[in-house]
Amino acid sequence: MKRMPLLKYVLAAAISLSTFAVYLLSLRNGFVEWDDSTYILENPFIRSFNPSFLKWAFFHFYASNWHPLTWISHALDYAVWGLNPLGHHLTNNILHAANTFVVVLLVTRWVGLGNPPSSLRVTPPPPAPPLKIRGGRGSYEFTGGGGFSNRWALIAAGVTGLLFGLHPLHVESVAWVAERKDLLCAFFFLLSVMAYTKYATNTLQREKGMAHRVKNTFALAPNSLLCTLCLFILALMSKPMAVSLPVIMLILDWYPFRRIRSVGTFWAVLAEKVPFLVLSLIASVITVLAQRAGGAIASVEAIPLPDRMLVAARSLVSYLWKMAVPLNLNPFYPYPRNIAPLSMEYVLPLVLVVGITVACIVAAREGRRLWLSAWGCYVISLVPVLGFVQVGDQSMADRYTYIPSIGPFLLAGLAAAWALGRASTVRQRRPAVAFIGIASAVLLIAMSYSTVRQIAVWRNSLALWDYVISKVPEKVPVVYYNRGIALKKMGQLADATEDFDMAIAIDPSFFKAYNYRGIIYGEAGAFDLAIKCFNKAIAINPGYAKAYANRGYTYGVLGSMYTALQDLNKAIELDQDFANAYFTRGNIYLGAGNKGLALSDYVKACELGNSNACDALRLRLNEHSLDQ
Repeated sequence: MKRMPLLKYVLAAAISLSTFAVYLLSLRNGFVEWDDSTYILENPFIRSFNPSFLKWAFFHFYASNWHPLTWISHALDYAVWGLNPLGHHLTNNILHAANTFVVVLLVTRWVGLGNPPSSLRVTPPPPAPPLKIRGGRGSYEFTGGGGFSNRWALIAAGVTGLLFGLHPLHVESVAWVAERKDLLCAFFFLLSVMAYTKYATNTLQREKGMAHRVKNTFALAPNSLLCTLCLFILALMSKPMAVSLPVIMLILDWYPFRRIRSVGTFWAVLAEKVPFLVLSLIASVITVLAQRAGGAIASVEAIPLPDRMLVAARSLVSYLWKMAVPLNLNPFYPYPRNIAPLSMEYVLPLVLVVGITVACIVAAREGRRLWLSAWGCYVISLVPVLGFVQVGDQSMADRYTYIPSIGPFLLAGLAAAWALGRASTVRQRRPAVAFIGIASAVLLIAMSYSTVRQIAVWRNSLALWDYVISKVPEKVPVVYYNRGIALKKMGQLADATEDFDMAIAIDPSFFKAYNYRGIIYGEAGAFDLAIKCFNKAIAINPGYAKAYANRGYTYGVLGSMYTALQDLNKAIELDQDFANAYFTRGNIYLGAGNKGLALSDYVKACELGNSNACDALRLRLNEHSLDQ
């Protein structure tokens, strides 16, 4: 019994370090042209850590998101590393390794609370002397002891941790710097579940008249619930996907904690969750407002609810398949344009989802609760990203499985522990155990190799979008648009223009591609063509501030100062934190001899992180002091 606490920490540390070692290859990766620019490279707000930044992080919607803790994390990285991608990737790696550590510890706690072999419906092998078994229908009941019960927990936890840490499905969350929010959210989410596990088990022991066995730990139970709430708040401030936690806590109360045993106990347990549910509701409303402010939410007219449900069912099954067979992983899964409700592509997943749910309910009625608990946690944790409120152009994403994968991986860990337990009872025990060990090692090596290859996909923008284009069967405008931006930044303007042309050919209403094509024309001196592109972008989306700013800059270059000021004023009206627009308007004011307004715009642009404005401001101030 005394060895178990030490062994689980050693196991968790070993798996965590192994995970960190595999992901060291990502330290060679750079930033990618897909949110990394918006979040880090072109984000002026994270470049100073002061009260003004904290106010912005907590009270502004930026990039269609509200996650202040994530912004604080990026700001701290910038303070230490600047724009060196190595440091930003290192932070992601550390967080993923820490999450893996916590997953292993959680599973060791959960396995001891539940009844795994009974839930897996197996006939138990003859017990080792230290193991106590009671109950019918071939069920285990671990009552302490040690021996095989401890090995069971360690094996299940080890396999679960290895799958969580090294599965290629999680590469997107780790190797993409902008997905720091996944890792931070999961870190506090898992710690919150850990604190709640302590609270729930201590409460159970008291209810069973076992308070004397927990010594003084029950006195900390209310504190554990408060700690759970505080960690939940931190998870919500990292990424709103944590809103599912209160419902998951209720599922865990049903199994493995077994706190819900009747209608009365359900209401009592639910009452504890009221603060959590209120916070989830608030976070959900804030998220919808943030996404709507950024124009990221698709209307019900554009994607009807029945279509969303069919796509959600397909995603639930696809995620499970990718966990079992991680092949053809793709950073971008486009939302289907034409959904045929009666096609097997959608009917079969829907039938599978309903069938799995019914089978789990039947198993739970027969006393095997593990299946329904794991399935429930998996589905509920995915609900925020299944597209019922559709955000963006993707139907699914590998990163969405980061937390939901824990349930299926736990089942795999329990199955591995059961297989080893069965192998240890057969006549040819050593060959059987050796076979399982070799097979497991081969699978682990193959999985790690696949993870390393997937990490390489994210090494730079061009590699990422070339890979996506090679994998996506249909042409998607945003993919060519992002590759076009990467090519432009590399100086390959002709290739970039081709990609922007392709994006427009696929979707003539893709206004962002017109805007970037106009920038390239402007840099080439073809100002008339540039203005035509900006006009087209504004005609499609009259609220697109960047197109107004770029057209204003172009008019300024052509000497049409009044028209330029009109466009720049409109850009600033649409986006009051548009640093480049203030800087450009300041230049026009200065050229017109209005030094006061120019200095005012330079100050504002400098405050918003425009380094050119800061240099211009210093120059103007030096000139002023010399004039004195």
